[in-house]
Amino acid sequence: MKQLVVAILFAAVALCGCARNHFNIPAENFAEKVKVLGVAPILIDEDSDINFPQKELLIPLISDLNRKYDPLIVRKLQSTGNFYAVAPLPDEPRQLFNSLMARREKRDDANIQYNKYFWKSAELDNYIKSNRLDAVMIIVVSGLTNTAKIYSSNLMTSLETDFNFLTMTAQILSPDGTILWEYPNFRERLLSYYPLVNLQYPDFSESEANMSKKTAVRFKTIDGIRRTLEQKKNDWLFRETQEPEVYGKLFDEMTSLIKNSVAKQPKDTATVDGKPLPPTHGATKPDDGMSKPAPTGPPPAAAATPPPKPVAKAPVQISSPKTVAAPAGIPATESNEIVPATESTR
Repeated sequence: MKQLVVAILFAAVALCGCARNHFNIPAENFAEKVKVLGVAPILIDEDSDINFPQKELLIPLISDLNRKYDPLIVRKLQSTGNFYAVAPLPDEPRQLFNSLMARREKRDDANIQYNKYFWKSAELDNYIKSNRLDAVMIIVVSGLTNTAKIYSSNLMTSLETDFNFLTMTAQILSPDGTILWEYPNFRERLLSYYPLVNLQYPDFSESEANMSKKTAVRFKTIDGIRRTLEQKKNDWLFRETQEPEVYGKLFDEMTSLIKNSVAKQPKDTATVDGKPLPPTHGATKPDDGMSKPAPTGPPPAAAATPPPKPVAKAPVQISSPKTVAAPAGIPATESNEIVPATESTR
């Protein structure tokens, strides 16, 4: 009985969590404002806290992997059904980052440390409007030193100290610089934030071999980092898929916080001034004088019944053609509930 009560409570909490709005504005406003979403190439903040000794080899490796898995996040965003169109943008990542980035802040919110980015207002506005978008999603990979507790493979020992990580943050921004959505997302009841990869590891084997109480922290090799980030995800039957484990996990986390049933609109719904038109399927066509009369049947068998009266002409029911979808290039209607950013994006 107790297990049943616990299961019911857990389901209730999960349902309440799913009903939360993970956007920085009402979900209805987000759906109205963002119909065409652009996805910038995954950027790297090379000047962030990346302490890897072979940084000149690490940056090209991460750049290649970002480029390789760029289409994955686009497909996952398309699968949410929240947008008329999701467009990948073919810009050069380093040049784009240098032209848009205004500043970086290391944040510690709800015991979660991450790098928050602010963008140049004029450049961001021009970037979005020149690509004929309603908003753009910007994902940044950056370095971060954070305290973490890591266990050995047998879970018998652990080490809690500072480790150097590569992390991933994301924002969806409007032309006026308003952050419509961001990751990590602090509207979750249960907060979680996974790093892209840990650049260091505790060498438990060495401390055990030398019977030492002190465990050294070492940097992973370039090949080790590459194999970690290219490792494939397994399905429910433990079969290897073509999706990368680490990138796929982070992208799933992001899209789960974007997918919102309230924000969905049928893609075949036409709009006027940003408002969907009422459905026209099954509408009756006005009588134009060319309608055919309905067929009449034989008179009833009863003798006392008078002969049937002539049947009036009835209009033919003609289903109207399917409503044409609104063009993907139409920008979303501006909402008065969003206050434009003055200097930098927040």
